[in-house]
Amino acid sequence: MLYIYIYIFSSFSDLRLSRLIYISGIRSSGKNPSRGRGVYRFSNAAALEETITPPVKVSYTQHLINGQFVDAASGKTFPTHDPRTGEVIAHVAEGDAEDVNRAVAAARKAFDEGPWPKMSAYERSLIMLRFADLVDKHRGELATLESWDSGKPYEQSAKSELPSFARLFRYYAGWADKIHGLTVPADGNHHVQTLHEPIGVAGQIIPWNFPLIMFAWKVGPALACGNTIVLKSAEQTPLTALYAAKLFQEAGLPPGVLNVVSGYGPSAGAALACHMDVDKIAFTGSTETGKIILELAAKSNLKPVTLELGGKSPFIVCEDADVDKAVELAHYALFFNQGQCCCAGSRTYVHERVYDEFIEKAKARALRRVVGDPFKKGVEQGPQIDSEQFEKILRYIKSGVESNATLECGGQRFGSKGYFIQPTVFSNVQDDMLIAKDEIFGPVQSILKFKNIDEVIQRANTTRYGLAAGIFTKNVDTANTLSRALRVGSVWVNCFDVFDAAIPFGGYKMSGIGREKGIYSLHNYLQVKAVVTPLKNPAWL
Repeated sequence: MLYIYIYIFSSFSDLRLSRLIYISGIRSSGKNPSRGRGVYRFSNAAALEETITPPVKVSYTQHLINGQFVDAASGKTFPTHDPRTGEVIAHVAEGDAEDVNRAVAAARKAFDEGPWPKMSAYERSLIMLRFADLVDKHRGELATLESWDSGKPYEQSAKSELPSFARLFRYYAGWADKIHGLTVPADGNHHVQTLHEPIGVAGQIIPWNFPLIMFAWKVGPALACGNTIVLKSAEQTPLTALYAAKLFQEAGLPPGVLNVVSGYGPSAGAALACHMDVDKIAFTGSTETGKIILELAAKSNLKPVTLELGGKSPFIVCEDADVDKAVELAHYALFFNQGQCCCAGSRTYVHERVYDEFIEKAKARALRRVVGDPFKKGVEQGPQIDSEQFEKILRYIKSGVESNATLECGGQRFGSKGYFIQPTVFSNVQDDMLIAKDEIFGPVQSILKFKNIDEVIQRANTTRYGLAAGIFTKNVDTANTLSRALRVGSVWVNCFDVFDAAIPFGGYKMSGIGREKGIYSLHNYLQVKAVVTPLKNPAWL
């Protein structure tokens, strides 16, 4: 989710040349036939091809605790599945409270007694830079594991996310020796200075949609500030966090500084959030789970919490927009990563003067979208993460049809195995429909009509979320008005998903607490201490 995702957008014109999807003009017999548009169905040609065997060995499936790969205390394992087929990739150690206890004890000892916080900041930065070099060296293995475990296109993993992953750690390595306090003038004869100290043991829980990128967003600033870490990976995608942790060992990270526990949220995740010896918790995931994390942190030792949660981001296409460009950008904003993005532009508001043209072209673009095995060159969309997410998305699509939204295309399973869903477009969507209110987290574009700027501001802000928004206009005054009126943490004007390492990211309202990336993320992992010393006969104050 970084700035080089623009690579993917710029390459869409090339990807359109590839055709794995064949279209037959079968008209829908569903509701709202008045628009006179057919609902086209995709053939299963691409999905029926044999899946490509990923050229990588799964080498790390145990927890990493205190510099050693170890089995779960209980001896239990759980399967991680290939979303292309539903088949098991590997069995991974299933952590619970005892494993979290061991990991936290290792992190606490490494912070209190180990060399990491006592190293010079420059020495810490060198280890992070060596890690980034190792990521470049092992980019193929990491990208393959990421796509195999999550279902995202390999081209996306290899050409976009892995370079971003390495860039993030180089960015934070650069910050390590630039963290410092202030000298503060005070009334009276006192010397006052502030110290920015590492917060201690950081608990971190990352999601399944961008496992490596979220690893970097969390681990990078925590290490730069001199903290130690216990990280719980998502149970759907545990493989790359373990591989990356092994590379950190090779880079010279001392034992106990980074510990990785695999497991489920209600057991391992909850144990980490409520642990009395964890000094800070950072979580990315759903708003509902974020509330639980916040409650557990408060009820234990009142540890500070950073939350990056759900969204239902508006993408606003104004009347002066170049429709062709707006359609392409809106398509990218929604369908990227199979629609599994917290900031996806999932409420596409289009001005009434260009609405009909936009619908026709958005539908045509969705029908051209290449769905298939994510390891096949030119594929834009792989499977959803698992059966639970797959079924949830299909329920939302059914809800949209039953609510009298017009199903322009898609709406069904793609193929006969795995968790593929056809790119789906709805028009005539109203604000009170579930598909316009809830975070679907899938390839479902909901297109709504608006009349004027004041109206769309009010409607766009009428949501419990406030993560991001997109604006497409040629008018700088319109862009400025909307940018300041929308109650969201990120606004992209004539672009979307620009995630440079230095740009802060986080949400308003129920989309989260705090900011990640950039200088703002360092604040999450530092304590500020004021030190006051008397001055005798100072020459100046």
